[in-house]
Amino acid sequence: MYRTMLENQTKIFAVAPMIDWTDRHCRFFHRQLSQRAVLYTEMVVADGIIHGDRDRLLGFDQAEHPVALQLGGSEPAKLAEAVRLAAPFGYDEINLNVGCPSDRVQSGAFGACLMREPELVGACVAAMKAVSAVPVTVKCRIGVDEQDPEIALRDLARAVIDAGADAVWVHARKAWLDGLSPKENRDIPPLDYDIVYRLKQEYCNVFIGINGGIADLNQALEHLNHVDGVMLGRAAYHNAALLAEVDRRIYGMDVPDVDWDAVRDTMMAYAAEHMASGGRLGHVTRHMVGLFQGVRGARRFRQILSTDAVRPGAGPEVIAAAFAEIDFADLTAAAA
Repeated sequence: MYRTMLENQTKIFAVAPMIDWTDRHCRFFHRQLSQRAVLYTEMVVADGIIHGDRDRLLGFDQAEHPVALQLGGSEPAKLAEAVRLAAPFGYDEINLNVGCPSDRVQSGAFGACLMREPELVGACVAAMKAVSAVPVTVKCRIGVDEQDPEIALRDLARAVIDAGADAVWVHARKAWLDGLSPKENRDIPPLDYDIVYRLKQEYCNVFIGINGGIADLNQALEHLNHVDGVMLGRAAYHNAALLAEVDRRIYGMDVPDVDWDAVRDTMMAYAAEHMASGGRLGHVTRHMVGLFQGVRGARRFRQILSTDAVRPGAGPEVIAAAFAEIDFADLTAAAA
């Protein structure tokens, strides 16, 4: 079904891949709020999959579907091997990272610095496509450092589309690898949404998605007038309640309002299972802290999940205590 959505350029809403944030616990939590949002893993380095603990790096709950694996790497053979090894886990999409500006990514000669090597990225995509039974996509910037985005983005898109990429997701900012920190690269380079719109006009038969600085679903819907997909990162993470409206507003589904008691109970059961297998409560609750931004009781909700969840002996009941602080009437009024 997901491949058909890409091929038919069906409108898609996705939660962006974010290092240290979109782990399996985050994705399971987000799935309780939206049936249809596409969820992405953190970037996983191809070498890690080849040489590391694949169950730890790639394992996920089947409830997370549709879920995409984002890979980092710049060697076609290694990326193809990583795709082959990841296949049994059953991801719905494999995405190549050509946008991350972090120091550790640059030291490995992949991520955003690959914007300078479009033909190499094309070779990577071709190698991944040759061994993948699911769509292979690319997430990129509009350029890096002194590159002209009009040239850099077009060259990158041409190379990966010619290589068979099923979709191109564009973070509509440059990455300044020389002079800005990864955090600054998320905010300081100016956004240029129009260049992504023009890319879509040029490749009208290819799925083109947009990312970067999108704050809410109203903005997401506006972008979907111009492109096929919209991807939210920090906005979805820090205010996860907006995901509760995705199925209705983005996908037009006739769905009931979120049953917050069911969300609470599901996350309590999930946390209990995680702890029984040796995990910590905080692994789960840290992703829930921003759920009720702006709602009465949210400050206390955050305090409980941030402090009580890490105390010795803390159990899933902490989640129930946090939810008990929320004024759900205020949440309903805010949504309306």
